[in-house]
Amino acid sequence: MDGVTVSGNGTAAGAGGAKGAIATGVEPAPAAVARPNPEVPSKARRRRFTAEYKLRILREAERCTTPGAIGALLRREGLYSSYLTTWRAQQAASLEPRRRGRKAQANPLRVRVAQLERENLRLQRELEKAQIIIEVQKKVAALLGKDESTGSSS
Repeated sequence: MDGVTVSGNGTAAGAGGAKGAIATGVEPAPAAVARPNPEVPSKARRRRFTAEYKLRILREAERCTTPGAIGALLRREGLYSSYLTTWRAQQAASLEPRRRGRKAQANPLRVRVAQLERENLRLQRELEKAQIIIEVQKKVAALLGKDESTGSSS
């Protein structure tokens, strides 16, 4: 290797070699040239748009009259067309972002009241069925000629 010895860890030592450099014959790139990190972040962040930004984009979209102008606007801003649809729907109500996450804890009394109302409705239906059965039994007893109070035939 022309006076250059390579140690066990792959570093070059000897004539003309810089300490710690690998003997490749190519000069290392200058440190001033910084490359962007191509690695994707582990957790994506949701974009949040302010109410002012949404209004500005909606106004610009309303002013677009030529074919393809809205598409150019969306490409320039890096937006999807579904954002315009959603923001137009929000414009009537409120343009503030909705709170995300769990809803407030429901009142336990409301849950209990709803449960009792369901049970009450079920029991009322059962009572109606039982009353219908009793009415039918009375009619059958009258047809067969049985006395209801004594349970014997007349």
